[in-house]
Amino acid sequence: MHLLNLGILAHVDAGKTSLTERLLHAAGVIDEVGSVDDGSTRTDTLALERQRGITIKSAVVSFPLDGVTVNLIDTPGHPDFIAEVERVLGVLDGAVLVVSAVEGVQAQTRVLMRTLRRLRIPTLIFVNKIDRRGARHEAVLAQLARRLAVPLVPMGRPVALGTRAARFEPGLGPGAADVLADHDDALLAAYLDGEVPDGRLLAALADQTRRTLVHPVYFGSAVTGSGVPDLIAGVERLLPAADGDPAGPLSASVFKVERGPAGEKIAYARIFSGVLRVRDRIPFGDGAREATESQGVPEGRVTALSVAERGVELRQDSAGAGRIVKVWGLGGIRIGDALGVPGRGYEHHFAPPTLETVVAPGPATDRRALHIALTQLAEQDPLIDVRHDEVRQETSVSLYGEVQKEVVQATLADEYGLDVTFRETTTICVERVTGIGAAVEFNKKDGNPFLATVGLRVEPAPPGTGFGFRLEVELGSMPYAFFKAVEDTVRETLGQGLHGWRIPDCTVTMTHSGYSPRQSHAHQGFDKSMSSTGADFRGLTPLVLTEALRRAGTRVHEPMHRFRLEAPADTLGALLPVLTRLGALPRQTGTQGSLCLLEGAVPAGRVHRLEQLLPGLTRGEGELESAFDHYAPASHGTVPERARTDHNPLSRKEYLLNVTGRVSG
Repeated sequence: MHLLNLGILAHVDAGKTSLTERLLHAAGVIDEVGSVDDGSTRTDTLALERQRGITIKSAVVSFPLDGVTVNLIDTPGHPDFIAEVERVLGVLDGAVLVVSAVEGVQAQTRVLMRTLRRLRIPTLIFVNKIDRRGARHEAVLAQLARRLAVPLVPMGRPVALGTRAARFEPGLGPGAADVLADHDDALLAAYLDGEVPDGRLLAALADQTRRTLVHPVYFGSAVTGSGVPDLIAGVERLLPAADGDPAGPLSASVFKVERGPAGEKIAYARIFSGVLRVRDRIPFGDGAREATESQGVPEGRVTALSVAERGVELRQDSAGAGRIVKVWGLGGIRIGDALGVPGRGYEHHFAPPTLETVVAPGPATDRRALHIALTQLAEQDPLIDVRHDEVRQETSVSLYGEVQKEVVQATLADEYGLDVTFRETTTICVERVTGIGAAVEFNKKDGNPFLATVGLRVEPAPPGTGFGFRLEVELGSMPYAFFKAVEDTVRETLGQGLHGWRIPDCTVTMTHSGYSPRQSHAHQGFDKSMSSTGADFRGLTPLVLTEALRRAGTRVHEPMHRFRLEAPADTLGALLPVLTRLGALPRQTGTQGSLCLLEGAVPAGRVHRLEQLLPGLTRGEGELESAFDHYAPASHGTVPERARTDHNPLSRKEYLLNVTGRVSG
């Protein structure tokens, strides 16, 4: 019996968790189908998920079919939790994309399908809710073809739409051969010569589905179960088995981390090759962590393993390639880490959050407890990026949207007993260097209290190239540890530029270096006061870099979302002035029958407002899809106050006074 790691993905409220329940019931894992509304589903286990009726965290459950064991991963549908979906994609062998027969293709549907296609994950489409009033067949198929722009093979047709008697009648239509022949010359020749046997069509369908050339489409209802047996047959016959060599070296990838009842870390990992055993001592890391001579590569001993089996968790002594496992004992583990030999790792497929908010503790909330709680939440979702501003004594987190903010607040209250509020959500901007600037501080000159010479030149770098550190001095001119201290401090200092925002792309060159060699007196030990240490370089570097940045200059750039807006054509006149007022830049305007289509860019900070205004402007018929696209020079009206305020770092005199307690010279 082979394994299949299957993801269920959808726009929120399309019915994917209900479909998961129906699949478990059909496989005999559960006796009764749970309800999202009643909070009785198997995969929505968090109290908050049951209260809100939405999936917040991915969940793994297993069930057997004829000849295949399916590890099913139910994922969030709300766009605020897209990071949770992102982490799952790298461990999937196949996916089912759920679409509502009533609402049709929605914004998140398009985002998910584009990503599944880019990652070449074989995907079946299940059009759910055919029993709901307003369910459509031909119109949804046409919308799938137009808005998803992928080759589709309908696997049958629904009848009695919009009633409790709605059902799915399986059967390949005459158009299936046309679609499949587009990717198979031999099949095309046979098709032109005459009728192609069903067996050959099904073989071609399985092959092309596994190669992500086509996407089979099923209709049905997760509530009534109609169409679900046909979908199950498609999962068995059309999606590929998990691959991996159990005799090879251990290679696994961590896609989820949570805390157990005793506060212990539990990692969820997909094993791509080899075997993981209890009591194994294994290296782990993401390739970005630097091993030091004293610490070496991070390692941990596996104390327990469990796998999903027929709807329950089973403890095991070992697990092999293809399995998804829960692992105990790896205290320093993080999302994205590789276990053993690095292989298929966690990659970013969606844009990072573009919003942030300040977490304000309540009157009786302990700040240290809050910091610990936020740190643990960041273990489960690294993209919330907890940051503490020492100057303002404020803690900020990154967010995708307002629902995520409400969930974080409720989690802190329910799981940690912490009362917090959040300030107004603002946009996360970046700073870009606009010119070239250089500065230098010499050892024992001009009141420099640090036993170090540091000279730095800052230059712009193209967006997306990141931070580069170069040397214009001899590497042997001073101990390597001092160069490393400068580079690390430069990287840290660029986290807050002249206007308080991160500087992601620039080149910094070290132009001057110098130090005081190790000093000691006769019959005495090392005299620290007369000899340079790493602390001298870490203390001096921010001062030099800040001055170089002042001379180079920086400009604040705000995140821009690309948007696609579909609305009734007669509402275009009302939409355009509002888009202009929000700072949007329509780049393409067109009509498709009775609809108008607008595409362009809009400041990320204005997307939420546009979403609020859209129903009133379009009689509730407008559909907006947006996603981060690029950063652009910020306009005064859209930049958060933090970026427009003169927030330059401390002056030289103030910096030295704060760091050393004195000002020399």
